[in-house]
Amino acid sequence: MSAVKKALSAYGQTSLDTVVESASPHQLIVLLYEGAIKAIQLGKIYMQQGLIAQKGAAISKAIAIIEDGLRLALDKENGGELAENLDALYDYISFELLQANINNTPERLDEMLGLLDQLKDAWLSIGFSKVESAVSAPERDEQDRSLLSYGRI
Repeated sequence: MSAVKKALSAYGQTSLDTVVESASPHQLIVLLYEGAIKAIQLGKIYMQQGLIAQKGAAISKAIAIIEDGLRLALDKENGGELAENLDALYDYISFELLQANINNTPERLDEMLGLLDQLKDAWLSIGFSKVESAVSAPERDEQDRSLLSYGRI
């Protein structure tokens, strides 16, 4: 969980501890996707305005969320092909974000935003609300762990 908390701290919310403590593992991943998406959007705005330092900081924040949160949360031993594919995709997204930052290419940022939006939408479509409403709190924690067996969170 510390990798997720570390990445969420890069997300930048002051009330983050409260959100993290009350969020399910499913919600934490959604928060990571949202944080990365917002950081990239901000980086694109700074890029278009020629604010180099701010652009670099925003894109670096997105990379930190992907690398220190989403990517580190993967359990490659138990996650099988899904975890391997996500790991490769996160690596690709981080690399493309770095290249977009270096080369000032907003088109690359748009492509990575599209990928992260699709991943977030797929994650949201899993439908954990059905699982969470059907299972009591202690059982829900165990259920979340089994459903998220490809992740460490």
